[in-house]
Amino acid sequence: MRLRVEFTTEPFDLDEAPPHALVARDIVTGAELDAVDVGPFGNTAEGDADRVLGAVSDLLRASLEAGATRVSLQVNVIEDAAGSEGRSS
Repeated sequence: MRLRVEFTTEPFDLDEAPPHALVARDIVTGAELDAVDVGPFGNTAEGDADRVLGAVSDLLRASLEAGATRVSLQVNVIEDAAGSEGRSS
């Protein structure tokens, strides 16, 4: 199964990325996920379910420890190349 995670950490700082945002970025970029896109107002990454879920767990723990007061995330099952959503027939 492949998953896509979209997330943001708060509080925002438009002048400089706060420590919790930097920690989240480092976790996602280091997790061997596909199609990682990190930006100031939202982040996305795709990959194997086990890798995505492991990264989400690490991201939540580390971001909160680094000062995040809110982490908003959404996880979706995405279609694989064959057009299925990773389900067996």
